Amino acid sequence: MPPMLEICIDSVASAKAAAEGGADRVELCAGLPEGGTTPSAGMIRAVRSAFSGGLMVIIRPRGYDFLFSEEEMEIMLEDIRVARSLGADGVVIGCLTSEGRVDKERVIRLIEAAGPLDITFHRAFDMTRDMGEALEDIIGLGIRRILSSGGQPDVPAGACRIASLVKQAAGRASIMPGGGVTELNLGDLVRATGVDEIHLSARSSVRGGMTFFNPGCYMGSFTKDDEYNWREADPAKVRICKDALNAALAAR
Repeated sequence: MPPMLEICIDSVASAKAAAEGGADRVELCAGLPEGGTTPSAGMIRAVRSAFSGGLMVIIRPRGYDFLFSEEEMEIMLEDIRVARSLGADGVVIGCLTSEGRVDKERVIRLIEAAGPLDITFHRAFDMTRDMGEALEDIIGLGIRRILSSGGQPDVPAGACRIASLVKQAAGRASIMPGGGVTELNLGDLVRATGVDEIHLSARSSVRGGMTFFNPGCYMGSFTKDDEYNWREADPAKVRICKDALNAALAAR
């Protein structure tokens, strides 16, 4: 499998930075502090125009757990149709049962809606009761890529488990590490786990253009500390990551 650097983004500016830095693919999300939720149609359209590489769109109607109601299923099915119509190359999906297993029935419905699109099973995988069992279930569904931190808070903590999953998959599916990967640890993690694809945000802080500040008000719990700073993908960091990935794979 060729090396694949995927950058997790939530804005057009980050899409442009990913393109400038040489990313192979992006995963477009809204709500990154919640682990990623489905972006708007307008955002998908704009990012498709800004980034010519692979465009994966997360299909997740809300944050928190991955046990979805029938109403939420209908939302996801419609969001997949919208993503297809706007030129997405793939979707990022995942559903669990209340017992912590892959909800194969619901995932099959999402796969059917995706049709020819590329599919990644997202980090709902990390919340399963038995990752080895979940891996086999996902492969059995025909999905060939799984985003994972190895069932740990981040990839550095889960690297050993990711390496074990890579061995279990034995080429039947790509295990793509994501969560806590940076330009500083990417090379070591690729060498330690044996993966070919890797996922990170490669972001730097950005200061907004506001000159007036209301220190007594904030718009959400995630912005309480600073309403006027956020993070976007940094093309220099993306390029460093791309070079580190290529070097790590070349050294095998």
